[in-house]
Amino acid sequence: MDSDLAESIQALKDSFERRGVPVSFGATENTRLGELKELLSLPRRYREFLAAADPVDVETRTPSERVRLIPAERLVDEQVGFALNESRGRLTQKSAAGWMPSWVIIGHSSLLGDPYFLDVAAADAEGDCPVYTAMSGTDNWKPRLCASSFAMFVRILAVGMAVAEGFAEDSFDMDDEEVFREALGPKIREHDPAALKAGHWT
Repeated sequence: MDSDLAESIQALKDSFERRGVPVSFGATENTRLGELKELLSLPRRYREFLAAADPVDVETRTPSERVRLIPAERLVDEQVGFALNESRGRLTQKSAAGWMPSWVIIGHSSLLGDPYFLDVAAADAEGDCPVYTAMSGTDNWKPRLCASSFAMFVRILAVGMAVAEGFAEDSFDMDDEEVFREALGPKIREHDPAALKAGHWT
């Protein structure tokens, strides 16, 4: 595992510990990772994340969003209706609503139900790819960048958890959300200016 991903994972784990938010990470076996690579074309960095920190029960908490990451054992099932079909296991062309065969769901908004997904067709030389979200319940899927890479996505989740420290856990209101978003923006800019420009987090 390279240092960028390792540092992002540790930052996320540390943010849960500081906040006292219950969390459970596991480890995915190489055999299963090979199966997932074959079926979903998962890039190297995401597979390394699953190997070192499979998100068995991981949900971030901030005033503006709660992101629940999908554990390895549920990844295939989560694609049903989006990127899988019964004949081969993958879509071969864009769906009528615009869902692309290269999009792999790795999490959901617990507040809105929107998916967070990798675009594995855009894998880079580092074995990573960008992360997007799109609004559910619409006629067409319109992706919006969340992070320039999966490693950066993990880092942004960690930053969000850190910025949210001190906000009320169970009584978020619109004022809290606005103050939080204003504080989060500069922190994201430090790590991923493209994600800040896309505007999903702020």
